[in-house]
Amino acid sequence: MSAQFTIAEMHEFLDEVFPQAGGRYEVLDLGEAGATVRMVAGEPDLRPGGTVSGPALFALVDIAFYIAVLGRIGREALTVTTNVSLDFMRKAGPGELIAEARILKAGRSLVVGDVLVRASGVDGPVARAGLTYSVPPPR
Repeated sequence: MSAQFTIAEMHEFLDEVFPQAGGRYEVLDLGEAGATVRMVAGEPDLRPGGTVSGPALFALVDIAFYIAVLGRIGREALTVTTNVSLDFMRKAGPGELIAEARILKAGRSLVVGDVLVRASGVDGPVARAGLTYSVPPPR
């Protein structure tokens, strides 16, 4: 089984259903088992001291898993986050962040997985999250 979208189709779909993301996120890889998403953290993403803020990391983790789930189930914009546990492991400064989302189990109504975030210039991951998404029933 392959992904329900090409990378270009995923970008088009996100522009359509999630325009508030504003093109901040670049899908680098997409398959039925996960996705890799890039974000460049800039000044608005930093807290005092120049560290990428928790809300910016959460947004990256959440959209990376949303993209992974859509890659698995197809055009279901109303799939939603039901649970996230996010561990902040190392400081990340401004620059490139890469989120690698994996689907660990996909059932009829729930999808469970994790996301690992790495930052340019940092040895080891900067954040790790476990997520569960709810998939709407077929119409």
